[in-house]
Amino acid sequence: MSLGIEQAAPFNVKRAALAATIGNMLEFYDFITYSFFAIQIGHSFFPTGSEYGSLMLSLATFGAGFVTRPIGGIVLGIYSDRIGRRPAMLLSFVLMGLSILTIALTPSHDSIGLAAPIIVIAARMVQGFALGGEVGPTTAYLIEIAPPEHRALVVAWQPASQEIAATAGALVGVILSKTMAPEMLDSYGWRVAFLIGAVCLPFGVWMRRTLPEAIPQDIAAASATEHTSHLSQAGRHLGLIALALMILASGTISTYVTQYMTTYVQNTLHVTPTLAFAVSLVSNGLQIVGALFGGWLADRVGRKPVMFWPQLATLLLTYPAFLWIVHAPGALSLLVGFGVLSIIGSLPFTAFYATFTEALPQDIRGGVFATVYAVAIASFGGTAQLVVTWLLHVTGNPLAPSWYLLLAAIVGLVAMSLMPETAPLKKPQGLA
Repeated sequence: MSLGIEQAAPFNVKRAALAATIGNMLEFYDFITYSFFAIQIGHSFFPTGSEYGSLMLSLATFGAGFVTRPIGGIVLGIYSDRIGRRPAMLLSFVLMGLSILTIALTPSHDSIGLAAPIIVIAARMVQGFALGGEVGPTTAYLIEIAPPEHRALVVAWQPASQEIAATAGALVGVILSKTMAPEMLDSYGWRVAFLIGAVCLPFGVWMRRTLPEAIPQDIAAASATEHTSHLSQAGRHLGLIALALMILASGTISTYVTQYMTTYVQNTLHVTPTLAFAVSLVSNGLQIVGALFGGWLADRVGRKPVMFWPQLATLLLTYPAFLWIVHAPGALSLLVGFGVLSIIGSLPFTAFYATFTEALPQDIRGGVFATVYAVAIASFGGTAQLVVTWLLHVTGNPLAPSWYLLLAAIVGLVAMSLMPETAPLKKPQGLA
């Protein structure tokens, strides 16, 4: 199996895809790292009389980053359709870099009082705006530079780059937790993880400035003067958008509950921080493999089989995996249980990304994808970790995360079964 794009021009596809997804990876590293260090950030900015209260305030601030994601999706997504993919991606990246620097350098609550959490919340909202406008333009860009026979594989680098970011964050967490005492991790260790992402900002800006534009200037100019609004054009695809919203809701619940496992296994199963970060490292690493393999497979057998069957397997395996993990918490159950769920669960969403993007017209592709993605993430991703923490608190049952994951998997499976087949070699004659 080759994960390269041999038939395409090296600069136009390989280098451009690399530049786009490196920027995407750096942005998601910054965003996801917050969830890995939710406990330590809670101690720095939200000291309360209870560990639960501090964690909930920290997670609520994590959720604040999702409030502005739909706004960023609409503004930057439409901007990418009207002006171009490259300027939208560059603006998104710069905003993300500035906000992560702000969080990393803000003094603690003990130093400046109430100003500390206010600054952090504002920075998270800027991050949310930037990230809301990142996924749509990037995914549209990858579809537009890819040859038809390799579209799903090229688009696979979008979810794969997110998992690379999560893996990098987990690796940093493992190293810091191994080399620092808990009080040092609380005090400044988490800031080191954020600053590592910020150091990469100049490189990311340079990479994105060198990207070739996917939309020719004459098409962009015509789109900018087009009187038909995004909203009216999107109205012609309401059925597709509704299914996409269901699938993205399912996927984002799975993603953010999985990212929360670092905190869950420490707080609920009482394993060491080193093992907790190692579980995230292995889990996210396997999701990279799953995303790329899912793209490769979707180009060969079609989009729908790659969406449906792995999603069904995820549904069937989730509860047994959690039973094993909860009743025998240890390196074997955590690494194998979460590892299996991670690699199987990552297969369907690459095929979905390709399907939804292919099915949308180019002149609304960036805006619609960004908006639908951001709405789903804001509604379900921003609340996923709060919901799981609340369920664990009110039920006292360590299996509570699996209940939420099962519900999400069912919704995703139903929607995936209704999606059209858009693979160039598989779709019915006449399907746009």
